[in-house]
Amino acid sequence: MIRRRTRRSPVAVGQGLLGLALGLPLTAAPILAQGMPAAGQVGLETNPMNSPEFQAPRVLISEVLIEGISGHPEEERLQVAAYDAMQVRPGSRVTRADLQRDLNAIQASGWFSDVRIYPLNGPLGVQVVVQVEPFPTLSSVELNPVSKELPEAVIEEIFSPDFGRTLNLNDLQDRMKELQAWYAGQGYSLARISGPKRVSPEGVVTLKLTQGRVADVEVQFLNKEGDATDEKGDPIGGKTKEWVVTREISVQPGDNFNRNKLENDIKRLYGTQLFSDVKVTLKPVPEEPGDVVIVLGIVEQSTGQLSGGLGYSQSQGVFGQVQLQDSNSFGRAWNIGLNVTYGQYGGLANLNFTDPWVKGDQHRTSFRGSLFLSQQVPQIFQSEESGNIRTIEGYEDNRNKYAYAVDRKYKFSDFEKVPGSVNKAEKEYPNRSWFDYEGDSFALRKTGGSLALTRPMNGGDPFKDTPWRLIAGLSISEVRPINFAAETRVYGVSTRNFKDGRVKNKDIFCVSYNCADSNLLTGLRFATTYNNFNNPRNPTSGNFFTASTEQFIGVNEDSPTFNRLRGSYTQFFPVNWLKLHKGCRPEAGESADCPQAIGVQVKTGTIVGDLPPYEAFCMGGSNSIRGWYDCDLAVARTFGEVTLEYRFPIISVFSGELFVDAGTDFETQKHVPGKPGLLLDKDGSGVSVGTGVIVGTPVGPLRLEVASKDFTDDWRFNLGVGWKF
Repeated sequence: MIRRRTRRSPVAVGQGLLGLALGLPLTAAPILAQGMPAAGQVGLETNPMNSPEFQAPRVLISEVLIEGISGHPEEERLQVAAYDAMQVRPGSRVTRADLQRDLNAIQASGWFSDVRIYPLNGPLGVQVVVQVEPFPTLSSVELNPVSKELPEAVIEEIFSPDFGRTLNLNDLQDRMKELQAWYAGQGYSLARISGPKRVSPEGVVTLKLTQGRVADVEVQFLNKEGDATDEKGDPIGGKTKEWVVTREISVQPGDNFNRNKLENDIKRLYGTQLFSDVKVTLKPVPEEPGDVVIVLGIVEQSTGQLSGGLGYSQSQGVFGQVQLQDSNSFGRAWNIGLNVTYGQYGGLANLNFTDPWVKGDQHRTSFRGSLFLSQQVPQIFQSEESGNIRTIEGYEDNRNKYAYAVDRKYKFSDFEKVPGSVNKAEKEYPNRSWFDYEGDSFALRKTGGSLALTRPMNGGDPFKDTPWRLIAGLSISEVRPINFAAETRVYGVSTRNFKDGRVKNKDIFCVSYNCADSNLLTGLRFATTYNNFNNPRNPTSGNFFTASTEQFIGVNEDSPTFNRLRGSYTQFFPVNWLKLHKGCRPEAGESADCPQAIGVQVKTGTIVGDLPPYEAFCMGGSNSIRGWYDCDLAVARTFGEVTLEYRFPIISVFSGELFVDAGTDFETQKHVPGKPGLLLDKDGSGVSVGTGVIVGTPVGPLRLEVASKDFTDDWRFNLGVGWKF
């Protein structure tokens, strides 16, 4: 108890007699009886002494006594808090209004659930007795209703400074704001914390939680002006099925509203590329205060596309392309496209179908299928420096019982004479050659189809972000080796032999498996990928891993059985070396925009079994070892490649790169049937260093690169679309 008194004096005694004017106590309503009011807002009991005639007299205060906390563990602290909140001091002359003000101030300190002031006449003047009732010691905090979203650790972290101490209303209000801020930070922007609903004598504080539920999710189609109705007042109709929209929304009726989840849902809707705008409206539910209806205003965009163009590639030469595509067929988000390409060295017709999310599948499984017809000169049978593999009209291999006794001859149309050399054949048979020189390069005609299922490893939660994916697929194709007259050509020989003026028996090989007119390839593919890149377009950190196995099954004697294994690993390390781009030199208060990184990629693969030569691995090119043209480094059964690349922004949409590529066939060119890589003198292994300029375009990066071959002055220029990795 704090006692403050003045010395005895006649004046004090005389004035003390006037204390009768303050005779009735001043009280504040007990908080525990009426619930927790806001700080400083405690009301007084109705009292006739509130009237002006009772507030006018001023009396001398001789003592101020704080009672009700004797023996409390924090007695001194509470005494000081109550006394410091008061302006009335011993020796001061006060009115009832002054005492009322102090009562409110004590209550506003937040330490006391009940405050009463008793003015008593004493021998030296008026004694002011402040009767207080402190809050209990805070032991725990509970929410009503219980929140499944709130971890117990959050409560502990926010309220831990107050546990084991006398509850203070002001501190509690601050902690409640922190708790509500946590909810807002987690996306629960409609959540409200109030109370406490009650404080038990044991110090258990029960707070009221109003979180705000989602009553329903509605889809509303809008026109380009954002109107929901047309000129006649009829609702705007949409092509897209409503379930295509709602399946992208993770917030469901009955859920607590979460702005973060809804924002991610909107991003997914934009990611479908079916909608040009999505407007979100929260409509209150009058019958259920706090509940809302989410209204999605959808503006559809045109999903049909007809495009065409001209281009050049080493495999097709100059080519033209026409593409017809609809990415929202039948309003079900199906992507159906027809692509027709015709080039100098071949052509392709491809009809493809993609369902990005099989309806009703909780794993968000996607499906892709295609039918194709292609005809092109395979890069495996070409070499920039050593020519290519040409077709032979016919070839006989008559073996007797002795393995070393082999009788081979080339077939002519009259089947009578064998000149023995190309030059002699040209002289004796000017109109009938072993070779069709006006179109004797090999082409492969492939007809078939494929299908694949891709499933994220999300455990059945379609909205869970996961870096892992599984892929399973089936492909069936017929492969027929032909010349440019579309005549079947099974046998081939390198153009290197033309320079020699002769053809060696051992240099002629079968392009197809089993020397058949055509091969049927039936393959099952299984793959897994892991991707945690920070940016899918231009990553600067994270890694990517993929591994696949493709088993081809022989279904007849001309159908090979073999397995293709492949794997790759990519890692990016962020750096900040060059500061050419303005975004790399931010002003004070600006954030840096300087995506640059060191990237490392390792790739490997091997083929086991009856390998047709046209299915071997190609090494070299803009997506391989860049000092060599496509497939110019090796035709391998097993290969390995590694790339080290530094990427940095330059100015505007231009970026630069410095790179080193290295690769090897592990001397497996000799294990490819026919050895086309050796016939064309392909190096097998090599290293290239180079640089390039990358231009950012709406369809992706466009690369113009120059790279050396084995650290020599022999340079190659490459044009590529998209990053190498």
